[in-house]
Amino acid sequence: MTTYDANGITLHKLREHVWEIPQDESEGMRAPARVLASEQLLEEIEDDKTLQQLKNSTHLPGIQKYAVCMPDGHQGYGFPVGGVGATDAENGCISPGAVGFDINCGVRMLTTNLSYADVQGKEEALVDALFENVPTGLGGGGIFEGTVEDVDRILENGVEWALAEDWAVPGDLAHCEDEGRRPDADPSKIPEEAKERGKSQVGSLGSGNHFLEVQRVTDVYREDVAAEFGLEPDQVVVLIHCGSRGLGHQTCQDYVRDIEKRHSGFVEQLPDKDLAAAPAGSQLAEDYYGAMCAAINYAWVNRQLIMHRTRQVFADVLDREWEAMGM
Repeated sequence: MTTYDANGITLHKLREHVWEIPQDESEGMRAPARVLASEQLLEEIEDDKTLQQLKNSTHLPGIQKYAVCMPDGHQGYGFPVGGVGATDAENGCISPGAVGFDINCGVRMLTTNLSYADVQGKEEALVDALFENVPTGLGGGGIFEGTVEDVDRILENGVEWALAEDWAVPGDLAHCEDEGRRPDADPSKIPEEAKERGKSQVGSLGSGNHFLEVQRVTDVYREDVAAEFGLEPDQVVVLIHCGSRGLGHQTCQDYVRDIEKRHSGFVEQLPDKDLAAAPAGSQLAEDYYGAMCAAINYAWVNRQLIMHRTRQVFADVLDREWEAMGM
């Protein structure tokens, strides 16, 4: 198969698992788009808006090379979740919708030196204890509930705040992206309503496709990569997936609305209003960037608190120090 037709969008196979939607300037595409997927994955995403959103993203001013949909891609707001793109920092734009409504939604893996035999028979106790100790679901309720002033410190300092408040150890910063802090964060650019939502949600999974899973390594396909991550067969690990919760969503929503009002002519060039973008160098683009970096810090702290609470749960259920379990 050299082409794949998906609801009016034709993908051309470049090589195994790499497909391209060719650039069509007559439709306003400024670059081609690529999808990293098997044919089975293409079948799973062809009936929603994933591919159309990917194609739409190539209309962003200043987009470079091509827009990409990764294997985890699925329909999002304007830009597909699992989508990747780069725009020119001087002549392009910044799009809150492309960054995503759950700013810095991501995963953290917590490794252990445990094998499956070490937890066998205690799976139910672990799951029950984790469910009891890690807040989930819509709305408020976090491991830490503070004030707006606390949120400002989290937005400014990231995981350094967690270290100062005994929710982290120094090694956690070394194992987090950017050591857990974006220095360009500007808490003053986060809407007050977002801070109000965020003060009760620090250390919570939320809903949707977010999760905390106790997992077992069953297969190693690349031994060199596994060694870098400290992974081996039969090892027990924990994977945590969540983001900046209501704070990030509110921040993105407010900036999308502001961009639609203040840069309406710019936005009208785009095929989907959820891609609303501010021109690079504009005041609104600068404001959003500062807010985005602050929300990134919040998300890192959110995952950090969940991870630290998970270590404490393992220690309680398995009756040994979490340090001794290599967590």
